[in-house]
Amino acid sequence: MDRKTVGKLFRRFGKTVGPQLLGGATAMVVLSGCGAPAARQDGASRAGREFEEALATGDYATACGLLAVESREQLEESEKKPCGEALGSQDLPRGGRVHGVDVYGRQALLHMGEDILFLSQFDGGWKVTAAGCVPEPGDEPYRCALKGA
Repeated sequence: MDRKTVGKLFRRFGKTVGPQLLGGATAMVVLSGCGAPAARQDGASRAGREFEEALATGDYATACGLLAVESREQLEESEKKPCGEALGSQDLPRGGRVHGVDVYGRQALLHMGEDILFLSQFDGGWKVTAAGCVPEPGDEPYRCALKGA
């Protein structure tokens, strides 16, 4: 809408209705902007904690279910074993408590105790795409023990 049209709308609705509409619209934009990232952060954190808890208890079937398809296939191919057996033979650090989560759209970086996880949001929820990650020096990407293709 151009300025002239907006001005006509405000004059039409009067001095009290216009500011109320503007205030309501502003509140909707602010609230929707804040709610979406928090929900994604919570979802990514929950999936990461479930993955780490499954590893800690030796529930490799559950942990495999929390891996992204490409990551699970890459693990099985490189180890020449089914996911559960292959995951059990990995020397992945234990995550522990969530120290931070950064969400960028449908991607997340989760800092947990000794482990750093990468996750992606799929139609079925958040899945771990990489685990056992450590930052490389400088601007290089992370080096991960478990990752997708």
